[in-house]
Amino acid sequence: MKLLVTGGAGFIGSNFIRYRLKNYPEDRIVNLDALTYAGHLESLKDIENNPQYQFVKGDIADEKAVAEAMDGVDVVVHFAAESHVDRSIINPLQFVRTNVLGTAVLLNAALNQQVKRFHHVSTDEVYGQLNLDDPPFNEDTPYAPRTPYAASKAGSDYLVRAYHQTYGLPITITNCANNFGPYQDPEKLIPRFITSLLEGEKVPLMGKGENIREWLFVEDHAAAVDLVLQKGSIGETYLVQGEEKTNLEVTKKLLQLLGKDESWIEYVEHRLGHDFRYATNGSKLMALGWKREHDFDTWLDKTVEWYKANEWWWKPLKANRPNVDRAAQKSYGK
Repeated sequence: MKLLVTGGAGFIGSNFIRYRLKNYPEDRIVNLDALTYAGHLESLKDIENNPQYQFVKGDIADEKAVAEAMDGVDVVVHFAAESHVDRSIINPLQFVRTNVLGTAVLLNAALNQQVKRFHHVSTDEVYGQLNLDDPPFNEDTPYAPRTPYAASKAGSDYLVRAYHQTYGLPITITNCANNFGPYQDPEKLIPRFITSLLEGEKVPLMGKGENIREWLFVEDHAAAVDLVLQKGSIGETYLVQGEEKTNLEVTKKLLQLLGKDESWIEYVEHRLGHDFRYATNGSKLMALGWKREHDFDTWLDKTVEWYKANEWWWKPLKANRPNVDRAAQKSYGK
């Protein structure tokens, strides 16, 4: 089988490619990635010489590049996205271009190529936010995005479904919890906090750390996407459930693992549109046979150890990066 993986140099995409080649060594994989700030070919050094793997540098909003990369492809797995919420607050139009227009370009090419499956990877953030006592999101929860990032992903989800309903394109969608694990860009919460503490810096925790997220080890997400490709029903959406933790719980666990006390927390203002809680009901996916194989505490510890052992990967990425979370706490345009 020949797969086109978009955004394969990013965190989740690179882990999926590695997972797929390990479990399906006969697959041929084309990795289409624009190599923006979050795409790193260093994340795939261990497979760059694999004859079953090919990297193509290209923008998913570029029709010519997409058509060439999709030639002869059986399955598209679409990870490519602008995904950092703080950046979406600062530059929302870039998120619309990549996440909405880019997805539309891919869908058109997939239709022309008559691919056997177009799998779209989305987020639980399209459903908005929950209060503490609200039941988790399910596949029928109405969309209510509250940030430019979430709205752009909601738009891409609707486009994917529309191409199925209008043209019969065989699609599936997964909406997942927050991922963590190796090769995650150090702008994201867990790697940012790990690397900051390793560099002797305090960690900026919004509010009092009361916001709640679900956490999912990235290999469990790769296994979920793989299962949907194998057993998922065409036209259906599946939620990929994680473990609920407050941001303060996550921070305290990281402090413990790195031998720091709570004086290393710097409490900062919430960013604009900071959702209180996400939680998902993953029973539909579990009915296909999926379950989490990696518990949060054990694999957070292993993730910390990975960042300790791989400074060569993350230190260059942190150099001269703008402080996007602080900028996102301010009003747009000021």
